[in-house]
Amino acid sequence: MGVQNWIDKVLGLDLEVFNFLSYNLLFFGIVVVIVLQFLNTPYGRYARGGWGVDVNAKLAWFVQEIPAFLVPVLLIYCVEGPKITHIPNKILLGLFLLHYFQRSIIYPLLIRGGKPTPLIPFLLAFAFCACNGYLQAGYIIKYADFGSEWMWNWRFYLGGMFEYVSGANFLGEILEWFGFALANGSLSAFSFFFFTLCNIGPRACHHHQWYKQKFEDYPQERKALIPFII
Repeated sequence: MGVQNWIDKVLGLDLEVFNFLSYNLLFFGIVVVIVLQFLNTPYGRYARGGWGVDVNAKLAWFVQEIPAFLVPVLLIYCVEGPKITHIPNKILLGLFLLHYFQRSIIYPLLIRGGKPTPLIPFLLAFAFCACNGYLQAGYIIKYADFGSEWMWNWRFYLGGMFEYVSGANFLGEILEWFGFALANGSLSAFSFFFFTLCNIGPRACHHHQWYKQKFEDYPQERKALIPFII
């Protein structure tokens, strides 16, 4: 398939493109979870040399996360998306946009100090947010069809943390995107959840080990990611 053909498919929100991106996200999720068994992601408290020039923490968070907000907004206004008129589609895309508005615009303003982010993880995060913003929003506005009973589906009636796990923030994000995938019911949303789990699940374990090494009185009963289990 030629490059121009792929460009046409991307701009046309072709289903083949969404499937291609989803399967790649699943594959790279497995790669990431394996790699993170041997090294810590080189940003934040684990920042170190050898990963490119440093980017200011506030600037890095804003620039690398904003594509996940801007790309969906551009798709809404520039691409024909008949499904976005449906209430379930508006709710799911609205939740996605709300998350990344907080993550890209509000959170950087709250950073006090913050270690610079090396260039390579910064660029990888930017690429991921751009592709994933396209994947999630494009599928929702053109293909997702939830039907009239979606609002009353059983998925919304199933039910609860730093006291229980070291990575409560990571657990929250994993559950957030698990709920998003469950409500969405699409391959694209599941691949995003799976990649998130593979990417930040090990990071919660790294944090847990760091806390245990740093603080002698760190609670022994506290787990890394899943209360009472892991």
